[in-house]
Amino acid sequence: MATDAPYGSWKSPITSKAITAGSVGISSLFVEPSSNDLLWLEGRPQEKGRIVLCKYDPDALEDKRSVRNAVDVSPEDSNVRTRVHEYGGGAVTLGGKGSKEIFYSEFTTQRLMKLLKDSPDGTEPTPITPDGNRYRFADGKWDATTQQLIMVREDHEKPAPKDVVNEVVAVSTDGSENMRLLATGNDFYAAPRPSPDGTKVAYITWNHPNMPWDATELRIVQITDTEDFTAQTEKHELIAGEDGDTSIIQPLWHPQTSDLYYISDESGYWNIYRVGTSEPILKMDYDFGGRAPGWQLGQQGYGFLPDGRLYATYIKDGETRLIVASVADKDGPATDIKEYGTAEGLPMQFGSIVPTESGDMLYFLGGSPSTPTSVYSWSLSQCGAATQLACSSSLSFSEDVISIPRQVEFPTTLGTAFGYYYPPTNGAYECTTEDAPPLLVKAHGGPTACTGTSFNAGIQFWTSRGFAVLDVDYGGSTGYGKEYRRRLRGSWGIVDIDDVCNGAKYLVKEGLANAERLCIDGGSAGGFTTLGALAFKDVFTAGTSLYGVGDLTALAGDTHKFESRYLDGLVGKFPEDEAIYKERSPIESVDKLSCPILLLQGDEDKIVPPNQAEMMHGALKEKGIPTCLRLYKGEQHGFRKAENIEDALDSELAFYGQVYGIDVPDAVELEIDNLSK
Repeated sequence: MATDAPYGSWKSPITSKAITAGSVGISSLFVEPSSNDLLWLEGRPQEKGRIVLCKYDPDALEDKRSVRNAVDVSPEDSNVRTRVHEYGGGAVTLGGKGSKEIFYSEFTTQRLMKLLKDSPDGTEPTPITPDGNRYRFADGKWDATTQQLIMVREDHEKPAPKDVVNEVVAVSTDGSENMRLLATGNDFYAAPRPSPDGTKVAYITWNHPNMPWDATELRIVQITDTEDFTAQTEKHELIAGEDGDTSIIQPLWHPQTSDLYYISDESGYWNIYRVGTSEPILKMDYDFGGRAPGWQLGQQGYGFLPDGRLYATYIKDGETRLIVASVADKDGPATDIKEYGTAEGLPMQFGSIVPTESGDMLYFLGGSPSTPTSVYSWSLSQCGAATQLACSSSLSFSEDVISIPRQVEFPTTLGTAFGYYYPPTNGAYECTTEDAPPLLVKAHGGPTACTGTSFNAGIQFWTSRGFAVLDVDYGGSTGYGKEYRRRLRGSWGIVDIDDVCNGAKYLVKEGLANAERLCIDGGSAGGFTTLGALAFKDVFTAGTSLYGVGDLTALAGDTHKFESRYLDGLVGKFPEDEAIYKERSPIESVDKLSCPILLLQGDEDKIVPPNQAEMMHGALKEKGIPTCLRLYKGEQHGFRKAENIEDALDSELAFYGQVYGIDVPDAVELEIDNLSK
């Protein structure tokens, strides 16, 4: 029989320690071309957040393999992570077929390391790029013709963001540390892809103030040794993006036909094109390319099976769909199109697909609201239930404590916006004394990104305690087409704030949330939305900013190269539009703040420097508003260490408990400035 208890006071098995103790982050699947071995990256909070390259090997000795039936491939003191663009991605490159070489970026030095797969224990990887922390590398591909790595290189010889140089290079793998410059002259480069015959490299490039989802170019450079060769990008063949207002991403050569494919938002959605055709080969009013293309390098939302067919994924009504189609007609659209989803045994959400050599068996990452991110295999010909090979969490929770979200569409300033509503859920409890639960609204980071419905322990942590959660895809989010994504142009700090507030008010009107206990949190850009909603609107009664932006003018002058001109499109040119920056900066409007705010921040954050949280905390204290600052040593943009992930969750729960007078079981001690006991 369920215990009757106030919302927010329910005891839950989903504790912060349980979340970190049994969990890793799994990403970046690979199939090694020589052995067909399945590899992936694991981020391990219990090992201070280091990232490890692993191989799926269920036949390994029990003391050698993890609970995920995987063995470590990278050395125990390594951290496989690149800092290109600070957000990284594309840290691992596999050698070609017949090669046992694996190349990865070592986080501490940012050097490229060469590792021989299946080498004896204790064999040290070999550096193949210069020492000294000058260069960073990412997004590489093995060029079988030249036996080199084609990569993005970021040169920090002059560390000021305006002086950092991004280029495309060919890196020798013989230990000579030789690098040949292939493309230079623009501000940014991504996805350098050598052609099957090794004579050309296709790549994406763009310049400030654009971001990769704003306007990019697809270019090709001939890399054969000729007297006419130049690395200057302006001299390279321009394939797409000539209008200066189209986002081109993820180029890929067809391995059999050598045709070049890419994704463009020219149609209003990120659709797949083939060079030489003016229309998408799969014309749909849905975005391809993944959930939030452009933030990390190495992303690829489509590919080709060994038989030449195209595979691609998109999201419809919160569920991922797989498309497999023939592209044999080189002059027309894709044909023989087949779609697969949950009815064919696939999980609710999935991506990062890599086919095996046969092409019938696919590996991918997937999950659902009740299933943590897992590695799956699935037969394209049999279409049975996908087989779970490894799960990111060794913990399992009863279904009666898992909240299943439903997508909501609600009215807002520019039409409608979207989100996922999670009701409070815990089979051991009910609440008959309150009409509606407290609501935690979540504003995702980016802001040009989106949320999803895969299992999120950080959400279930709240719902299993009696909170409702609204995870908002405010205007500007990806996954809803170009027009929706561009709602934030010049309007960051307006549209996003309107949408999170209107989402909360919609749920209050529907009787699904308590108007007196509306709280909001968000990280990075979501932290800015959080602080702005608290400063400029009278909807929320408490909030938490995780490494959030409080001062737009400080961010404009004190962040890394990749985002150093991001605000030009979101807010306005700086310093010309400084007045707008100040008008929208929460720290400039502390006098309008009237509710408690918790600030969580890493002390090594280069994207949102800690001085912003410190300035905000000082201003709140001076005004007498209840506030607390938790500064985490050794953390950067986002928390990777188990003890800090745990403290952030527990502190936020304790914060709302004290503010709302909720008797939170086993709450941690938290000293809140200006709050009377």
